[in-house]
Amino acid sequence: MRLLRWLTVPALAGGILVCAQSQKSPQSGEAIYKQKCGGCHGLDGKADTTIGKQWKMRDLTSPEVQKQTDSDLTRAIANGRGHMPAYELILGSERIQSVVAYIRELGKK
Repeated sequence: MRLLRWLTVPALAGGILVCAQSQKSPQSGEAIYKQKCGGCHGLDGKADTTIGKQWKMRDLTSPEVQKQTDSDLTRAIANGRGHMPAYELILGSERIQSVVAYIRELGKK
């Protein structure tokens, strides 16, 4: 029984470590945006998608959105807004900041 316990504990700890690392794996803001936001907001950020039109989503490249502070955008992504779910627990603050930076890049295009 003790041998089994010694073999099980490291295996479980290793599994927890792998899970924690996979959640914090570095991803670019662009990759996260494309995966989590692009389906509704469009890959170009213009919300010219079926869902974007149906739910009257904002064009993320518009001056109205681009003039918002990083804190405003971070809060909207973290807490959700309207039909958009909250991403704070899903992405964490560092990855949300990467998405905000990418949204700023979309505004320059």
